[in-house]
Amino acid sequence: MINHDTLLCMSLAGRPGNFGTRFHNYLYEKLGLNFIYKAFTTQDIEAAVKGVRALGIRGCAVSMPFKESCMPFLDAIDPSAKVIDSVNTIVNDEGRLTGYNTDYIAVKSLITSHQLDTQARVMIRGSGGMGEAVIAAFRDAGFRDVTIAARNHESGTALARQYGFQWQPHPEGIRTDILVNVTPVGMAGGKESEALSFSEAMVNHASVVFDVVALPPETPVIRLAQQRGKKTIIGAEVIALQAVEQFAMYTGVRPDAALIAEASAFARAG
Repeated sequence: MINHDTLLCMSLAGRPGNFGTRFHNYLYEKLGLNFIYKAFTTQDIEAAVKGVRALGIRGCAVSMPFKESCMPFLDAIDPSAKVIDSVNTIVNDEGRLTGYNTDYIAVKSLITSHQLDTQARVMIRGSGGMGEAVIAAFRDAGFRDVTIAARNHESGTALARQYGFQWQPHPEGIRTDILVNVTPVGMAGGKESEALSFSEAMVNHASVVFDVVALPPETPVIRLAQQRGKKTIIGAEVIALQAVEQFAMYTGVRPDAALIAEASAFARAG
């Protein structure tokens, strides 16, 4: 029951979705935690962040287009966010606001848990905010032979220089061991929902296919990779793991794997 002791957590996004709200509130109920989670949008990010501090809101997830613009109004930036100059999580400790990036934390954790070979050749398609989180996570996990495939010449070459990797405008014709999609290709409801983010030939050569697109859980390229017997890492793992990191930061509680799977399935169904 909501009362004066209930702690509020929230999200700020240009286009609020339901995943975080359903995921967090499901876990609060199952674990008997006196928290509630609500999604918001804003036209005034400075005022919104000041509201987080002033109202004692415990935590705030941050999505585009606020991941960079919120940073000047925070008191501290965790290394997970500093490495890519992008915040997706704000934690309020008695009025002190610290920015984190749990996307980076989640991807780096998945690289470790899936035991990806740091000597492998990697192709990362995409150069947006999530793309940079993935690129930084691979760099910091020890990968050196990485190609960034990005149609945007300016952002693609800038990221390649920043992280010491190579850039190509298109992924085709490059044989790599690990393929990583960080674009909307294959996303449900998008213009390219039925398209492959990497060609069949590239998938056939690769040993691992990693797609950060969370909806659907099995994108066209993931389905193809599974048919070919490749190791796959799906976006549902990323979105659930980054949300769990946020949940643990806000509540101090880390749910077990079975409960996380339940919450993730519940959130995706909404």
